Amino acid sequence: MIDIHCHILPGIDDGSQNMESSLQMARIAVNDGIKTIIATPHIDRVDYPQNALIDGINLLNGVLWKQQIPLTILFGGEVQAHIALAIGDVFCLAGGTAMLVEFPHSYLPGDAVELITNLRAKAIIPIIAHPERNTQIAEEPWLLKPLIDQGSKIQITAESITGELGMAAKTCANYLLQNNMVNYIATDSHSPGFRKPILSKAVHKASKMIGKQQAQKLVSAPDIFPVQGN
Repeated sequence: MIDIHCHILPGIDDGSQNMESSLQMARIAVNDGIKTIIATPHIDRVDYPQNALIDGINLLNGVLWKQQIPLTILFGGEVQAHIALAIGDVFCLAGGTAMLVEFPHSYLPGDAVELITNLRAKAIIPIIAHPERNTQIAEEPWLLKPLIDQGSKIQITAESITGELGMAAKTCANYLLQNNMVNYIATDSHSPGFRKPILSKAVHKASKMIGKQQAQKLVSAPDIFPVQGN
């Protein structure tokens, strides 16, 4: 499995605070069957230092290799929507064309469709991060349809599906799954204990709604990794 949204880099943002925490997360992920994690720290300004992330990824991959933990960390970022256009494709996932975009947590901005349209015009594929945890979208999940129609993709959180993030997020996640509006399930893990890097439980739950093959596809990212599979 591939986790496209995880805050595993140590000491970068509000995710893992040190290397030991990152290694604990890595062990949990590997035990769950995750082979690849895209590191997606919060990108909240246009001049964010890309080299700091590259150095962090190289360091973590080196420690994982030395400790014989079979996990690969790739480059990415969780880009705040208001800087997505200005930042360009610098923080696209795994050096590709997909950008993980985070909207405000309580509402969907009025210019959201315009943003998606403009990103697509730049050949960037926007992936909306965890919309089921957005207060407005949780109440009106159909608001995502115009964004999807303009070329956006949707990533929901594993623990939303399993109910660990509350009933509102679970209900919305189920609606999105059942209406074929989800492209990725990811952990959005921040530590060994806060949204753990576990996908298998969510895949099991999703399989009951959309079938095993489709659920597995949501943690394989075949469009981002056309060769690797899961």
